[in-house]
Amino acid sequence: MDKVKISAVSYINTSPFMYGINRSKDLLASSDISLDIPSVCAEKLIENKVDIGLVPVAALLDIPDYKIVSDYCIGSVGAVTSVFIFSKKPVEEIQTLRLDSHSRTSNNLARVLLKNYWKRPVVLSTDKDADAYVLIGDRTFGQVGSEPYAYDLGEAWMNFTGLPFAYAVWAANKSIPEPFVELFNQALRYGLDHREELIDELPKLENFDLREYLTKSIDFNLTMEKRNAIQLFHHYIQELDAVVIQ
Repeated sequence: MDKVKISAVSYINTSPFMYGINRSKDLLASSDISLDIPSVCAEKLIENKVDIGLVPVAALLDIPDYKIVSDYCIGSVGAVTSVFIFSKKPVEEIQTLRLDSHSRTSNNLARVLLKNYWKRPVVLSTDKDADAYVLIGDRTFGQVGSEPYAYDLGEAWMNFTGLPFAYAVWAANKSIPEPFVELFNQALRYGLDHREELIDELPKLENFDLREYLTKSIDFNLTMEKRNAIQLFHHYIQELDAVVIQ
């Protein structure tokens, strides 16, 4: 069998998955793994350059007959502490929004919440002087307070829908042999079960608690509630107005 090509994400929130993958000799021997930003993971899976990717859930709409191949995801139950709208103004005054090139899911989540939860008709902008901007992942660590306002999108989604959220799932664009899927999930589970060992190996950050983040803020289980949230999110994405960029 050819090696299974896998695109994972290069953020710290994926490090428990990679901890398990890198300790599975059988998995490493039967796969080729690349680390990418979320948007590139999606592009590789859509363009059939990889077989499995940890893809932003918004990208699933562009993958015909996608298959979720794991019971694990990057998710949160409420505040996620790494997916934000940072703003110079309170949300009820935001008129222009700059998106983050790293993830279409967070961009769409921001647009969905601004339209349906905060009832703000914003214009998308590439201008650095936009009223607000989306920022995700490691680049948000310690950034709360850098702007007058910060809105955690995981918390806002929970307040809006009563549901948790899944930002990215392990998806395939073709059928993957079941023995490989089992091996893959065993590796992911190992990494999650050994998060404390991983955290001890990570560099310490003065202004951000990685232990809190990887054990409480990020919820890695792809529950039925999160699956329902994905379907609801897709519904809201499809109702979004056409993109207008200044």
